Amino acid sequence: MSSYRAIPPKKRSGAGLDFASSFRSASPLAQEVLARDLAEFSDDAADEVDNEALSVSDNEDETPGPTLYRRPSGVAFGAIRPALAGPGGLEEAPILTRAERTRSRDEERSLLRDNHILPPKHDRPPQKQTLFRALYTRIFSTKVPRRIPDEEVAASPIQIVIAPPTPSVTETEPLLGERSLRHRGANGHGDEPSSHHHDHEHEHLNEQWEAAVAAGQIKTTWQREAKTIAVYSRSLIVTFLLQYSLNVTSIFAVGRLGTLELGAVSLATMTASITCYAPIQGLATSLDTLCAQAYGSGHKTLVGLQLQRMVYFLLLLLIPVAAIWLNAESILAAMIEKDSAKLAAQYLRVILLGTPAYAMFESGKRFVQAQGLFHATTYVLLIAAPVNVLLNWLFVWKLGWGFIGAPLAVAATQNMLPLLLLLYVWKVDGRQAWGGFRKAALRNWGPMVQLALPGMVMVVAEWFAFEILTLASGRIGVAHLAAQSVLVTVTSTTFQIPFPLSIAGSTRVANLIGAKLVDAAKTSAKVTIVGGVIVGLFNVTLLSVFRNQIALLFTQDPEVIELVAQTLPVCAIMQLFDGMAAVSHGLLRGIGRQEIGGYVNLIAYYVVALPLSFGLGFSLGWGLVGLWMGVTFGLLLVSLVEYWFIWYSDWELAAREAENRNASG
Repeated sequence: MSSYRAIPPKKRSGAGLDFASSFRSASPLAQEVLARDLAEFSDDAADEVDNEALSVSDNEDETPGPTLYRRPSGVAFGAIRPALAGPGGLEEAPILTRAERTRSRDEERSLLRDNHILPPKHDRPPQKQTLFRALYTRIFSTKVPRRIPDEEVAASPIQIVIAPPTPSVTETEPLLGERSLRHRGANGHGDEPSSHHHDHEHEHLNEQWEAAVAAGQIKTTWQREAKTIAVYSRSLIVTFLLQYSLNVTSIFAVGRLGTLELGAVSLATMTASITCYAPIQGLATSLDTLCAQAYGSGHKTLVGLQLQRMVYFLLLLLIPVAAIWLNAESILAAMIEKDSAKLAAQYLRVILLGTPAYAMFESGKRFVQAQGLFHATTYVLLIAAPVNVLLNWLFVWKLGWGFIGAPLAVAATQNMLPLLLLLYVWKVDGRQAWGGFRKAALRNWGPMVQLALPGMVMVVAEWFAFEILTLASGRIGVAHLAAQSVLVTVTSTTFQIPFPLSIAGSTRVANLIGAKLVDAAKTSAKVTIVGGVIVGLFNVTLLSVFRNQIALLFTQDPEVIELVAQTLPVCAIMQLFDGMAAVSHGLLRGIGRQEIGGYVNLIAYYVVALPLSFGLGFSLGWGLVGLWMGVTFGLLLVSLVEYWFIWYSDWELAAREAENRNASG
């Protein structure tokens, strides 16, 4: 008999929560939207309740790898600095898909094994303990060290019993012969396992998990958390870098044309973000809750209804955006040098051709992600990003269109994105949630707008601070605006590493808090903080070592190169605080206190950082160095305040609040 600790079976109660049940949506507004849609849902429509969406099935082979339960799609696509929605975004966790539930159960099994509560997955004979094996185990093993000798466990007055497996399954197999049951049906001839077997497995796992959580027996190790967060982060980092490359490519292509063009493309990109991309992104985050809520209702085609409703709403909002962009030259000329304003306005007029497609893609991302198809967007970007590079080279240089070629490439790529996503849904997966075009999409907008506005406000507030800095640098001179373009591009690119790490940490901490594993959540938070510091130091080193070469990637202008080289040391120091602040934002989201991050950000940016930047940059004449020193100090302040709050927060209270949200969900 394997030497592992078991726990007494116990009926599921509020004492502990599994990973799946910890993330049900509890948004009243989302429930109101769903209730109205279901009330209008015709019984004789082509749609039928899909019980498969509400069932928990472990008898299918799912794509390996963990899923982020709190979906990361609140991240701004194509933005200078991606941001998550504020209160009402990630706190309202979406309903889990079947794949997410399956992975949740796998995570529960793994934690039970590592805590010696379930038998090991593979029953291996004891091996001789060598120095190398001991060192390897110490560094890489995810198992929690045994604190109670086996003899004491055997002599414990609480005798703990594991429910007996079926006769043909051994105790060394995970979760009562899960694999055998999966491949051998009730008749023993390879059919699908019976629902009785699955119900027995699920009930037994639930009892084991509940009792272990209630007894405080579930612990974790830094090795497990490091591995989990690394797996969570890697695909996000790739996706964010691909997303941001769509803007970076234009800056690279135009920068070689001249200093004026380099500054103008940066100004135009930032203006597009603050007036269009940020509002669209912020408003579309409401679909994270609405689409998932609709999917979880069992009527999958209601997801398509939410998609249509948001697309129509965003297309209406593009009418005033078009009016602003078509008259952008006179607006920008009142704030910066006229030649830069003229080119920036020209850029905006051209990329206006891609904004409807941008709105469709942002909404479409939520449509596929609500169905658990998280890789769909990545596959689309893996195609679109290289094509975008090719189009920039073709339009700007090969065909000789110059500056106008860059926005044409951006517009063409933006129009390509929803088409590629549509092709994925049509040919690969996801079309089961599309119920055709409906007149109902023109009604019931009120709750959707109420749910969307907080996300838009928080995203716009953060981006607006960087728009102010860009406009301020333009008042110093054309060369300074061009140098600012290089600096913002470089720091935003390096930011694509700590930011996904913060999302991974937020997800992991939220999972553990939701499952009432507070000690494990604290361990995961510490690992995430260390990871943020390591990434920050990596970025510091990268920018410091190559500070004289980085500007050469964008321009050959000696004045711009010198300005960039002078300012990059300050930007390098900022990387450490930027990474730490990103992680602290994520941890606050993980414990459900993201509103604290919103308040701290607003105060740090608008009360401290921007006034300090203007004082150092203009009053003392330090130029770009002064502007970035103010931002650096602001990020330091954000990090200190948020880590202080995290350190003194009542994590037990956060777990109880999460339990209350789940109970009301």
